[in-house]
Amino acid sequence: MSVFRRRFELSTHSHNELVDITTEIQRVVTESGVRDGICSVFTTHATAAITINENDDENIGVDFVRALNKMVVEHDGWLHDRVDNNAAAHIKSALVGPSETIPVEGAKLSLGTWQNVFFCEFDGPRRHRGIVVTVVG
Repeated sequence: MSVFRRRFELSTHSHNELVDITTEIQRVVTESGVRDGICSVFTTHATAAITINENDDENIGVDFVRALNKMVVEHDGWLHDRVDNNAAAHIKSALVGPSETIPVEGAKLSLGTWQNVFFCEFDGPRRHRGIVVTVVG
């Protein structure tokens, strides 16, 4: 069994947004040399998340953020807002989750036709958001 790990950073530009990171993750898988195994994608932030969703219509990302904003209202009297005013971001992050695991087959991410991997920003904009990609084969 081999384990290959890389970290990369990205910047976000909005308070809530989805950023497609599939190309960067595939680059790590290729660099790993793993032909068949699994790829774990993890964000190191408590106000961000990782998800897999449709890649063809950018409105899916907009709808995703709108739905979360309806479920978790910003500045709704959250107790944590007294600390640093980002309780909603913590709650959204916990609901979506910090990681995804994707099969690797033939040195490629085994995603469906309409699937890509997205970094979910819930407390932006931020200049440095970290992602850890681990490939096991």
